[in-house]
Amino acid sequence: MGNKRLRSLLALVLLCCVAGVCISLGLWQLGRAEERDALRQAIEAGRSQEAVVLTALSPSEELVPWRAAVSQGRWSHEHTVLLQNRNLDGRPGYWLATPLLLPSPPPSPNRLDAVLAGSAEPALLEGGEGDANAGYLSRGPVSQETAVLVLRGWLPHDMQAGGAAPVIPREEGMLEIRGELHSHVPRIFELWEWAGGATSQLPSSLPTSDGHIPQVQNLDLDAYARATGLALLPIVLAQASDSIALDAADKAAGNASTGQARASTEPIQQLTLRRDWPGPALDSDQNRGYALQWFSFSAIALIAALFVLRNLLRRPRPEQGSKEVQ
Repeated sequence: MGNKRLRSLLALVLLCCVAGVCISLGLWQLGRAEERDALRQAIEAGRSQEAVVLTALSPSEELVPWRAAVSQGRWSHEHTVLLQNRNLDGRPGYWLATPLLLPSPPPSPNRLDAVLAGSAEPALLEGGEGDANAGYLSRGPVSQETAVLVLRGWLPHDMQAGGAAPVIPREEGMLEIRGELHSHVPRIFELWEWAGGATSQLPSSLPTSDGHIPQVQNLDLDAYARATGLALLPIVLAQASDSIALDAADKAAGNASTGQARASTEPIQQLTLRRDWPGPALDSDQNRGYALQWFSFSAIALIAALFVLRNLLRRPRPEQGSKEVQ
């Protein structure tokens, strides 16, 4: 009799634990559904806004994820990075990431400009330390080169080439890039992190000494900015269409003014680059369906626990049974 009671107690505890785990999993699925609903709203809000023009002075409040954007600049090919294991239509490949160097803004007035404009600071230039003060006043702010990281497109991985990097399409001169803003470079899960193996790491300095193009699984903006020394905008631009060569257009426009040619802004053809960017999963109803299943499992476990509890309460204790025999 004692063993049966012990088994019933263990079954009761186990069923209660199962019910608790199922309830927690159901609540987690409801939380995931809310996250997907919030993400859907953010995407709709970003895509409903007009395209923003990215410059070196773009304020952070304009850099809204999922917003259309256009920027002009020159590629910094020496800072190109390949993102590995980015499959497209079942084919292995890479994402090509290159920073776009943005035109520098006009220099801001410094203190020497104020002195020359007639302020009261010429007194600082008087005396024996005049030369030193003049040098101090004439120094302008030291600024890094500003850039925006662009996901240029997808390249196929040649399995016969081993680990060799694919041929990178190069575009020179001033370009216009159109695309969509993202808060970060989409990540993929790295199995090597759990297996204890070596993960692909971004070199501490770019470009590399051997000139090879780094290949990484994931790319963090802060780490990439430290490696390149560039002042990156806190946003990623996923290119949506072919680049437009502005230098060629300006030259054609100049020739047209002399009657030699007409202006043209034809995009640069990139036959090897594809830009079918994957979107996030937004099916929150699926998560709610999973939550309902988990809550159903917890209900079944609780009902079974109630039956076990009822049997325990109705079952006579061993000492009571012995008294009745006597």
